[in-house]
Amino acid sequence: MSELIVIGYADHAVAREAFKAVQKLRDDHVLDLNGLAVVRVDEDGETHVDTPKKSEEVALSATAGALWGMVLGIIILTPGIGVVGAALGGLIGKLNQMGVDGRFRKKVQELLEPGSAAVVVMASKITEDRFAAAMEPFGGTVLKTSLPEESERELAEQLAGPDAGTAT
Repeated sequence: MSELIVIGYADHAVAREAFKAVQKLRDDHVLDLNGLAVVRVDEDGETHVDTPKKSEEVALSATAGALWGMVLGIIILTPGIGVVGAALGGLIGKLNQMGVDGRFRKKVQELLEPGSAAVVVMASKITEDRFAAAMEPFGGTVLKTSLPEESERELAEQLAGPDAGTAT
């Protein structure tokens, strides 16, 4: 199971410092990251996503990276989903089943007003008390949901496509 945590801040500089703290927590084995990003909304309302630099990069398999990108895109970068393709619709439906429903996405989007920022963490293992203690000095508004392992696996299979795993 993975935890999806979004911590909203009124200031981008504070979010960057919190981002660095999460990286240190990863190095200290307080959490195993599946994804990490800082999302910033500029004064014009445009969203910018910063992820770890190559030297600090979270090691992800191609499928885990695709899952992280899709989760991040749907909860952060999709303000309103109108007509979508069948594949994306199926993935969104699966995220809804996993608990990343419209209410959670709406709360995240409410955090991200112009001039604000958020740290988005997807972790497969987390020592809750140590994580909370390390993040407390930064303040912020915390949103959290769990992604069950079975659902993550199903999402990964959908992302890989119908031909994945078949030898040719």
